[in-house]
Amino acid sequence: MIAFGPVPSRRLGRSMGINNIPPKVCTYSCVYCQVGKSGKMQAERCSFYEPAEIYKHTKKQVQKALRKGESIDYLTFVPDGEPTLDINLGREIDLLKSLGIKIAVITNGSLIFREDVRNDLMKADWVSLKFDSVWKNIWHRINRPHQNLELDLILRGMLDFSKCFLGELVTETMLIEGKSHSPDMHDEMALFLARLSPYRSYLAVPTRPPAEKWVKPPAPQEVNTVFQRWSKKIDRVEYLIGYEGDAFAYTGNVDKDLLNITAVHPMRESAVRNFLAEADKDWTVVDELISKQELVEASYNGQKFYLRYFNPKLAE
Repeated sequence: MIAFGPVPSRRLGRSMGINNIPPKVCTYSCVYCQVGKSGKMQAERCSFYEPAEIYKHTKKQVQKALRKGESIDYLTFVPDGEPTLDINLGREIDLLKSLGIKIAVITNGSLIFREDVRNDLMKADWVSLKFDSVWKNIWHRINRPHQNLELDLILRGMLDFSKCFLGELVTETMLIEGKSHSPDMHDEMALFLARLSPYRSYLAVPTRPPAEKWVKPPAPQEVNTVFQRWSKKIDRVEYLIGYEGDAFAYTGNVDKDLLNITAVHPMRESAVRNFLAEADKDWTVVDELISKQELVEASYNGQKFYLRYFNPKLAE
């Protein structure tokens, strides 16, 4: 299926997905990939579908959704592979713009050192770049890139793109137990992000079955520590650990609202108490959520923080 949805997205509201790449054709074979190991790895761009075919299928799906009264915030290139491998990506974006809906591209950024890829991505309204490490050994261990790719060129390409892109640029970093918790590495990553200056930087953990069974989320304490260290150096750091259907939704239900907020931002104890006071609730709400393993307490620099619990078993 070339076009699907719209589906709820933690970052994009109501998103209609576009599969412009055959399943598992990718430049990386990430250990945490939720769609399994890469079936075919390549680093050269080529044509997979005719742009007119992408447009026809997407337009049909958009019309079907609108007839049902569904809203669509973005048309999102999010295939089971790397979307920038598609040499027709820029032409497809041009065609889809006629539908009057914003265009998003979720890319691992591995080909952004190429000028033609940067030019194609410039046409989008919103671009997400994968950013898992600035250290080559960790990059190789986690992302398992195609042998022809070089991390230094990719990082330089990201910086070049950020200087010219007029849309909304975000980054996404996956945290893995035992593989990505070095304080020195995360400080270097934060310094790079400060240069990149994205609109928002997301920290994610594996919440779906990964390509490799040994992959597990780090402990909440470690996730909170990375968040706090990054927040000292860059603006707008957010978690990406909530469930797609409820994230960012404010319902008037104090339990649900508290979980939605802490899936995006850790809350200090004082902020939680103020939140409960405004809702005319007491601390038993927090105690109950912790006992049900929906909320977890973590510490940083002597302060208590609360974040939404993510179940490591979901990554098994």
